Amino acid sequence: MKHDFQYVPRSAYLPIKKELEKLINLVQDELRDDYFTFSFTYVGSTHRKMITRDVKGNTGYDFDVNIHVNDDDENFSPEEIRRILKKAFNKHSRALGYDFCEDSTRVLTIKRKDILGSRILSSCDFAIVRDYNDGRQEAIRFNKNQKSYDWKYLPTSNSKLEERAENLKKNNYWDEVRELYIYKKNLNDNPDKRSWSLYAETINEIYRKYCK
Repeated sequence: MKHDFQYVPRSAYLPIKKELEKLINLVQDELRDDYFTFSFTYVGSTHRKMITRDVKGNTGYDFDVNIHVNDDDENFSPEEIRRILKKAFNKHSRALGYDFCEDSTRVLTIKRKDILGSRILSSCDFAIVRDYNDGRQEAIRFNKNQKSYDWKYLPTSNSKLEERAENLKKNNYWDEVRELYIYKKNLNDNPDKRSWSLYAETINEIYRKYCK
């Protein structure tokens, strides 16, 4: 196989996760008085406790975090919010073993590296979001063509998929979900096919197998 994805044991990622939360708390303290407050939630594989890494690769494993900014009066532009957060993370990241932030279209990324081994140990992608009472959510995106930062609505969560996942957990099919998901990741050779798509395929296939 091209890949050899394996699940990262909780005992391996939990200490790193605690260090990451320490960094986030430092940034919260840094910004609270002069700029804005924010909360954070884990999303994606981190939220599902299905963190994986390809042991044949050198990119380690990653955490996915949503930063929920509290700026109801819109005192700061999307570009200012992104810049303020990036500066604060950069101030504290090196002391906790992370490189400076990398700024991409969707997220800010920090990485822990093994310099001598020329590999990434772990990383974290921060999406900056704001929430509305009707359940909608926006995220800051960088428009490369216009060189501007804007709030863009995110697709609404797939409630049917979430219900199916809960059903499979309740009926003790989750081990099979984990096995099929990792199998699909190892077979996948399409770089444009993201982990989310593979997870959705897995949930739907096993749901159809047992629940219909």
